[in-house]
Amino acid sequence: MRIDGTLIDDTFAEAFPMKATRLVITAHTPTWARAAAQSLCGFATSVIDCGCEAGIEREIDAADTPDGRPGIAVLMFAVSSKELAKQIMRRVGQCVLTCPTTAVYSGIDPHTSRAPLSDLAPLGGALRFFGDGWQIAKMLGDTRYWRVPVMDGEFVCEESTVTVKAVGGGNLLLLARDIDHALAAAEAAVAAMHQLPNVITPFPGGVVRSGSKIGSKYAGAVASTNDPFCPTLVGVAKRTELTAEVGCVLEIVIDGLTDADVGAAMTAGIAAASRAGGVLRISAGNYGGKLGPYHFHLRELAASIGTAAAVAAAGPRAGSQSGPQSDPPSGPQAGDGTPGPDDGGSTR
Repeated sequence: MRIDGTLIDDTFAEAFPMKATRLVITAHTPTWARAAAQSLCGFATSVIDCGCEAGIEREIDAADTPDGRPGIAVLMFAVSSKELAKQIMRRVGQCVLTCPTTAVYSGIDPHTSRAPLSDLAPLGGALRFFGDGWQIAKMLGDTRYWRVPVMDGEFVCEESTVTVKAVGGGNLLLLARDIDHALAAAEAAVAAMHQLPNVITPFPGGVVRSGSKIGSKYAGAVASTNDPFCPTLVGVAKRTELTAEVGCVLEIVIDGLTDADVGAAMTAGIAAASRAGGVLRISAGNYGGKLGPYHFHLRELAASIGTAAAVAAAGPRAGSQSGPQSDPPSGPQAGDGTPGPDDGGSTR
């Protein structure tokens, strides 16, 4: 199968179950909301060594955030509920609580989520202790928020965030003539994927040059370079997946709230990379079906390109999962100084 002259390998990407959440970070200006989000997502490329995988999903207009301020939606993925909760507490505490004017809210509505629900992970329930007894709980409807005094006013944080069962490790391998063509195709593919809701590409700029395989000749190393796809090892390694024309291989890893989200992103990426030119083949990484239960067959995805579904996927963001999942303006205003009802004490 070829698309715009690019050969689509007869193979599949193998993905695995993860736990995920969406956080909505708001601030006085979009600049500060993004600063907090970027800091939170730092060192969150791979669960192999980072604890979680995280990325900015999209900007949110002030009219659509819980407190009526500019916002950023961030997706976080981890291999277990326990690890995800730990990473949320650490990253929000160090990167959002510390950032001027910010507030943070749960971004998944349990009543409308297409991803299967998992657990509640603490947000304000853990971070409130920073208030040293001065924190105040505020109930709005069925939702509890914490107001923690800080030097620029108040840090407002929802009590907990909804987590869901999610999918990690979808991937594409772009085999190109040279680095310029590989980068152009990868950038185009990532840009197309980022038009879709519910997915992130957690590596720098969404692209991985150090694709890995499981295991190593060295004891203790859980992963090592994917030598069959290294151009400099053609003719040296025992096995290669490359021909002499391939001068560069880049990988894109995709995490999504559902397998349908990952498949839609991969489809958009295949279409965009093929159109970019200079990509000889598009392949994917798998482990013979032993790593995870989600198998994304490239030719099946490519066959849908040009259909109404694929055209819709390449368009503007849409869908109930893309926006914030709390009610707008009725939520607490960070730093508004309004006492409001509380649930009975700053330390409970």
